[in-house]
Amino acid sequence: MPGTVRRWRPGHPLDLGRTLFPLRRGPADPSFRTTPDGSVWRASRTPAGPGTLRITPRSGEIEAQAWGPGADWLLDALPRLLGADDDPGALVLPPGPLREAQRNHPGVRLARTGLVMDSLVPAVLEQKVTTLEAHRAWRTLLHDFGTAAPGPVDGLQVAPSARDWATIPSWEWHRAGVDPKRSATVVRAARLAPRLEEASGFDHEQAFARLTAVPGIGVWTAAETLQRANGDPDAVSVGDFHLPNTVGWALAGRPRSDDAQMLDLLEPYRPQRHRVCQLIGLTGSRAPRYGPRLTPNDHRHR
Repeated sequence: MPGTVRRWRPGHPLDLGRTLFPLRRGPADPSFRTTPDGSVWRASRTPAGPGTLRITPRSGEIEAQAWGPGADWLLDALPRLLGADDDPGALVLPPGPLREAQRNHPGVRLARTGLVMDSLVPAVLEQKVTTLEAHRAWRTLLHDFGTAAPGPVDGLQVAPSARDWATIPSWEWHRAGVDPKRSATVVRAARLAPRLEEASGFDHEQAFARLTAVPGIGVWTAAETLQRANGDPDAVSVGDFHLPNTVGWALAGRPRSDDAQMLDLLEPYRPQRHRVCQLIGLTGSRAPRYGPRLTPNDHRHR
């Protein structure tokens, strides 16, 4: 069946790929796909049900097509998803590399999905493991417990519902490489999903308080979730393995920094601290690496 179509002309520059890239959980994410014509496909579980959204840039205009029970919800949320509510101009920078990155990438916006569980579950899977492990677990769980996305693309999967996340057997978590602590956090969050989803309409402090009230959801997980669900420009991923050194090197020329030092450096940019971290990434600045890299664990053989 043909999907419902919406055309939207952004009132701002838009780099579609970089804006939506944070929503992709690895190159083989079953819920996210890009095609050679520049389209981005996303499968989501909306309040109205599963839906598939295809977003295609066309000469300054966005053409969006959606399928499934969640189609209308996804099309209504399209401008918000593509940064219509975001305000990069709120961050005024002095001359330097960050200002140059801001000037050279005016189309990079903070996406806002409006879907908390959509970003929370993969963030929990990424706690204290390598990116490779987390992406493998996400793929496995979506293939085994998700549902086929509505629409014309084979292999695209919608993530499980909150009820389905809560009923995955312990041995299936183990088979996916997810340890009991992370799986218990996902199950706990799934049982509180209606209250957690309310955080998509909260301000920065309220949203963090709502998410971190759940045992197993710390500041890092809440920040990673709210960066995507709320497009929060101030949600700093405190506790990240690489971010303190990256920020310390970019802002102070310091090869090693801890979370407290990172927050001190970012404090003058409040309430735009996450946006500053994003701009640092766009400068290409990388702190020197010290010591061995984190070795992936395989919980399936324990």
